[in-house]
Amino acid sequence: MKIRGAVLERIAAPVPFAESAPITVCELDLAEPGPGELLVRIEAAGLCHSDLSVVDGNRVRPVPMLLGHEAAGRVEAVGPGDGDIAIGQRVVMTFLPRCGECAGCASEGRTPCGPGSLANNAGELLNGGRRLRRDGADVHHHLGVSAFATHAVVDRRSVVPVDDDVPPEVAAVLGCAVLTGGGALLNSAKPGPGDRIMVVGLGGVGMAAVLVAVALGREVIAVDTVAEKLTLATKLGAAAAYTPGNLTEKSIQAEIVIEAAGNIRAFETAVAATAPGGTTVTVGLPAPDARASISPLALVAQGRTIVGSYLGSAIPARDIPEYVHMWRAGQLPVERLVSAHIGLDQINHAMDELAAGHALRQIIVFD
Repeated sequence: MKIRGAVLERIAAPVPFAESAPITVCELDLAEPGPGELLVRIEAAGLCHSDLSVVDGNRVRPVPMLLGHEAAGRVEAVGPGDGDIAIGQRVVMTFLPRCGECAGCASEGRTPCGPGSLANNAGELLNGGRRLRRDGADVHHHLGVSAFATHAVVDRRSVVPVDDDVPPEVAAVLGCAVLTGGGALLNSAKPGPGDRIMVVGLGGVGMAAVLVAVALGREVIAVDTVAEKLTLATKLGAAAAYTPGNLTEKSIQAEIVIEAAGNIRAFETAVAATAPGGTTVTVGLPAPDARASISPLALVAQGRTIVGSYLGSAIPARDIPEYVHMWRAGQLPVERLVSAHIGLDQINHAMDELAAGHALRQIIVFD
């Protein structure tokens, strides 16, 4: 079938992207879903730093690639042999499929699925190969989803069904921002009674971590360089908000510190702000060659722990229903993460907004 989507033509194009236009919105051919696959009509897709990291070259992926990994939509067709999801079902996309058989899948979310990671790096679906073509040539998939398009063919293991009462933009944000930020807290940090929570970096993932921490009734400290984000964090329930400089000046620490900015300064700030006996959880994705300076002696002498958390160490089929329950109960107002609704044709400018730190979650909406 013919679809319309946003294809990254080259990585590391000069900024502003609105002028260099590395992403082209064009017509593509999408194959029918194969065994264990679904055809999904995209309803809403969120722009995440993981998309930006491919555009700016921090995450090298094969191009041309149809971007987008945080989304929700309706199932329009089911491939052979897959009967547990009905046509018309709303689903949340998740960017790391789990085969259910490898050592990573046996780790209860702590480590990624091996075959899923290999497929993502190759720009393929979990069952192998690509379902996208343009002018007779293959176009790569982004993280098994490629959601910046009117439709996507995805592996069944890349989606989680949700009920119709969950709006598309809420469902979309649950699939990455909330899974990653909330999971960093619930699955990786596992705070004890009375532990204070600090979040360094208030993008979509960091702000989602703030929301989940507030929902748990914890004292939350928010840290960012952007004043507007600090203001929003306090409105969402953070007890205090600081720039990194003020945080250091006041020598403020917390038992659990989540780093969600994806840069070295933020990581070093998070480690320094972790109280003795506490845990630093890092979820940001800096450049592969980035290196941080920390004191091993401080880790030993103060009994501190640093934990990496990819996709919030989540098991999407287990965790997304829990976040839906919290949203229904009014404890998790993830709608507050949406900073703008945009059209697909605005994608290059939207990447500039994301890179400049102006946006939390810009949501692409489809008619």
